[in-house]
Amino acid sequence: MIKLLDILRESEESILVPRRSKEEREKNHLIAIQKKIKQYIADGSKGDLNLSNTPITSLPQDLEVGGNLNLSNTPITTLPQGLKVDRNLYLVSNKITSLPQGLKVGGSLWLSGTKITSLPQGLKVGGDLYLDDTPITSLPQDLEVERSINLRNTPITTVPQGLEVKGYLDLGNTKITSLPKDLKVRGNLYLWFTPISKKYTKEQINQMYPGIKGEVYV
Repeated sequence: MIKLLDILRESEESILVPRRSKEEREKNHLIAIQKKIKQYIADGSKGDLNLSNTPITSLPQDLEVGGNLNLSNTPITTLPQGLKVDRNLYLVSNKITSLPQGLKVGGSLWLSGTKITSLPQGLKVGGDLYLDDTPITSLPQDLEVERSINLRNTPITTVPQGLEVKGYLDLGNTKITSLPKDLKVRGNLYLWFTPISKKYTKEQINQMYPGIKGEVYV
C-alpha cells in the first residue's frame, strides 16, 4: 500500500511540473551551440564545425575553421568579417543573403537554394562554387574559383570578362544571352534551355569561344 501511494505521489508531481515552452527550448539550444563554438575556438579551431539544423543566427568575428563549416538549414542571414574556412563551407537552404568581403574558402562553397543575389569582390574559392537555384544575377569581376561553377536555374544573364573556369561551367536553364570572348573553360560548358542554345549550334559556339576546351552541351 505504501509503495502504491509513493508511485501515485511521484506521478502527481511529474504532472504538476510545467513543460518547457518551444521558445525556452530553442533558447537553451542556442546557448548550448554558442558554448560549442567557444569550446571549438578554445581547442584551436581544428577539424569540422557542424552547425547544420540549429537555431544559430550569428558567428564570432574573425572565426577560423580548420575543416568544414556546415551552416545548412539554419536561420543565419550574414557571416562575420574575417571568416576563414580551410575546407568546405555549406550554406545550403538557409537564410543567407550576403557574404562578407575577404571571405576565404579553401574547399567548395555551397550556396544552393539560398536567397543570395551577389558575391563580394575578391572572393576566392579553392574548390567548386554552387549557386544553383538562387536569385544570383551577376558574378564579381575578380572572382577566383579553382574548379567548377554551377549556375543552373538562376536568372543570371552574363558572366564577367576574363572568367576562367578550371572545371565545368553549368549555365543550364538560365537567361544567359552572351558570353565574353575571352571566356576560358577547361571542362564542359552546359547551355541547355538558354537563349544561347536556342540561337546557336554547338559548332557555332565552339567557333565563337575558342577558350572552351571541354564539350559544349546545348
